[in-house]
Amino acid sequence: MSHAFRDLLRKIGSGPHTGHNLTRPEAHAATRMMLLQEATPAQIGAFMIAHRIRRPTGEELAGMLDAYEELGPTLQAIATSRPTFVFGMPYDGRTRTTPIILLTTLILAAAGCPVVLHGGDRMPTKEGDPLILFWQGLGMNWATMPLSQVQATFEQTGIGFVYIPTHFPLAHGLVPYREQIGKRPPFASMELIWCPYAGNAHVVSGFVHPPTELMFQDAFALRRVSQFTTVKGLEGSCDLPRERTAIIGLGAVSSAGEAALERLCLTPREFGFEGANVPLNTSEAAIAAMQSVLTGQPSELMKSAVWNGGFYLWRCGISPSIQAGITKAEALLTTGQATRKLQEIQQTTAAIAVIR
Repeated sequence: MSHAFRDLLRKIGSGPHTGHNLTRPEAHAATRMMLLQEATPAQIGAFMIAHRIRRPTGEELAGMLDAYEELGPTLQAIATSRPTFVFGMPYDGRTRTTPIILLTTLILAAAGCPVVLHGGDRMPTKEGDPLILFWQGLGMNWATMPLSQVQATFEQTGIGFVYIPTHFPLAHGLVPYREQIGKRPPFASMELIWCPYAGNAHVVSGFVHPPTELMFQDAFALRRVSQFTTVKGLEGSCDLPRERTAIIGLGAVSSAGEAALERLCLTPREFGFEGANVPLNTSEAAIAAMQSVLTGQPSELMKSAVWNGGFYLWRCGISPSIQAGITKAEALLTTGQATRKLQEIQQTTAAIAVIR
């Protein structure tokens, strides 16, 4: 048993009257001990459920991120004039709506904006379809690549994916606790703002509840994340909805460490994209629909892809307005440029694998 960890557990688990929040160094120490399994299984489970009930603070999330930065994988900076967009999506996947982020990634990379994604396998408690499953359906199996191959692919194509079971086994070792406690632990919130990239990054984080967005803002300020975007998206993801107004935070942190958040309420109807979100019936059907979009075929998913691509092309600074971004996103899909980007990463990873 770790006595040091027990002291931290006692601090957050003592109830509303005598309990206290952890400092950033304490949250870093607790996360480090859990990742390294220096805490016992009983201590780890107790910590996760106590922290879930009490809810983490932005300072605690910053400390958890410090431990991930210390012990986890990091893609090294690449030569690019634009910030790399790092998207934080819920690791426990999708059950109701077809993910759009893969198409968004191909649109952005085809336009010259690098993208990093991260995630794992099917995960408790939601057990939804994970991003890795859809990538595999499009012919990209990030799960089998060592981090060096992901780095080389990222350098050559502008797209990288950090796969937790292969690239961060310490974090993957904590996944069984999610099922055992039956609730998402604070790690599930922290993962949405994790940035496994060492260069100039723009972090995009999905969220569901407003208090979570405030915690993110505090953590970004403490960690001096200079550019970030928060999105109340589909199933807590970064995918913009079409059946309602998208609630978006356009954030920045000054050199003095002060975070500012400008609220953007983006109404699909005003741009001609009002409609139902594309349901997720089966992963096979969703992958087929994505492939259809990449061939330029009109569909509801095509509309969703253009809507999302247009916003993010504007947000990354490639397009001067959202409307201009929409026009460019549609062109990248209908002229085959996004498809060629997918073919490029397929060919690049195949070539690297042969060399190695």
